[in-house]
Amino acid sequence: MSRSVELIEIEMAYGQTRAVNKLSMAVEGGEFFSILGPSGCGKTTILRLIAGFMQPTAGRVLIGGCDMAGIGANQRPTSMIFQSLALFPLMPVWENIAFGLEMRGVTKAERRKRAQELLELIALPGYGDRSIHELSGGQRQRVAIARALAVEPQVLLLDEPLSALDLKLRQQLRSELRSLQKRTGVTFIYITHDQSEALAMSDRVAVMNAGLLQQVATPRELYANPTTSFVAKFVGENNEFSGRIVRIADGVAAVETDCGSFLGRCTANLKTGDAALIYIRPEAILVGVDIGQNHVHAVIEGLEFEGAMAMMRAKTDGGQHLIAALPHHALAHAPATGTRVQLSFEPSQALVLPHA
Repeated sequence: MSRSVELIEIEMAYGQTRAVNKLSMAVEGGEFFSILGPSGCGKTTILRLIAGFMQPTAGRVLIGGCDMAGIGANQRPTSMIFQSLALFPLMPVWENIAFGLEMRGVTKAERRKRAQELLELIALPGYGDRSIHELSGGQRQRVAIARALAVEPQVLLLDEPLSALDLKLRQQLRSELRSLQKRTGVTFIYITHDQSEALAMSDRVAVMNAGLLQQVATPRELYANPTTSFVAKFVGENNEFSGRIVRIADGVAAVETDCGSFLGRCTANLKTGDAALIYIRPEAILVGVDIGQNHVHAVIEGLEFEGAMAMMRAKTDGGQHLIAALPHHALAHAPATGTRVQLSFEPSQALVLPHA
């Protein structure tokens, strides 16, 4: 079984510093839920509060609808995977996996049986008698996951478990983690500062900054419709124009900037005369295409090749730096550095938000 997790008006203070400030959010049972944010934003503090390693200064933590006040970490239906993994080097793999069961008084035969079942689950059959130092980084990661699952938690807490691995292995393991979560049905709460991890694996993502919750949404909604300037800047690349709203009609705002007047979707509570920012994703920038509106002239400053696509950097006549994403098949016809081009974007691909 999995359990829901609810945080109600949580605060965590260290002297005069508030690591978490009146944060409320709910994680559904069986959900892969990620908490995304920069270092020091309070992500790990949230995880430790759920696990019971810390008690909040104010507010309540509920797991499965039950208030966890006064309930220690060893009595909560949670298990945690730390960034360091904390495997025991002198124990074989199967004993590492079964360690929590040993602490609960389970017999050796039952521990061994459960360890073998979990080794099958993590695609490491026959590895039970190997030493930890014989395993690769990815294999050690899987063993840490199996050890956490051995005690049959209803909530699995993961504190940036892939951060020490190389890119290719991270990509492989995030796919495996997602698949494993779906097979087990356990509620996963995953901490990361890597937006690609959060977007690729999660059912929903919470974005935090400076102890405050910025937005909770599905990965697609988060990327397409950020509700704050911080989320727009932190999740994915974005181009930004600063200006003032001159009119709003039918959910579309006209924003006057130093580079001209632009139209964009306006879902925020803004009105004529307000200072605003207009955001456009690099893939929404059209190069050399005149759509009759939302256009600006710029000089190409360079092209950064990234494999499947390239990032074309340009500077507008008003001194604004922009990035346009070009797919691989279009690179043969990409304008050279120093070329003057027209850049444009559809109003539906631009989002108007208030200043932070």
